[in-house]
Amino acid sequence: MLKSTKKIIIIQIITFLIICGIICIFATSSPNNWFIDDTLYANEIAVAAEKYNLPKEFIRSIVYQESKFNNKAKGKAGEIGLMQVLPRGAVADWARINKKNVPSKQDLYNPELNLEIGCWYLARSIKKWQGYSARLELVLVEYNAGPKRANEWKPKNKREVSIVSKIKIPSTKKYVSEILKRYQGYLDK
Repeated sequence: MLKSTKKIIIIQIITFLIICGIICIFATSSPNNWFIDDTLYANEIAVAAEKYNLPKEFIRSIVYQESKFNNKAKGKAGEIGLMQVLPRGAVADWARINKKNVPSKQDLYNPELNLEIGCWYLARSIKKWQGYSARLELVLVEYNAGPKRANEWKPKNKREVSIVSKIKIPSTKKYVSEILKRYQGYLDK
């Protein structure tokens, strides 16, 4: 009888430790990534990507990184919406070049408009970096850290496949790497 009670206690302790381990795993992983529906706005992404001849998986990867598909996302530097467009940056450029009024900040939360502006900016950047083997990396650096940094880190040899090692800002290096990894994962599905 005593041996049976000891076994039950040992099993309860082991079960308790396993549950504690599982809780620790969840507590240390990012809860923001647990329930992200990366199929949200699939139609809107496909339309904007097609309009600017961009791979929808690439745009989907950027939206995941920028806003986790939250069209109400706000960034610390004033970025807005799904693609975290900057009113004084990409939005102002888009409005000026397309001879449109600058949309209100509230309008930029609209997924279609936000994706339109973000994809327009990316398409312009892709055209700019045409001929570079590391073109997508340069595009992502420009989107995240600006054209000055992209020019600073561009390779001397256009055939250089990667510039990630040249990126001096850790958050930008992580940004570029994570988007490209997710993009490849979407392409492999």
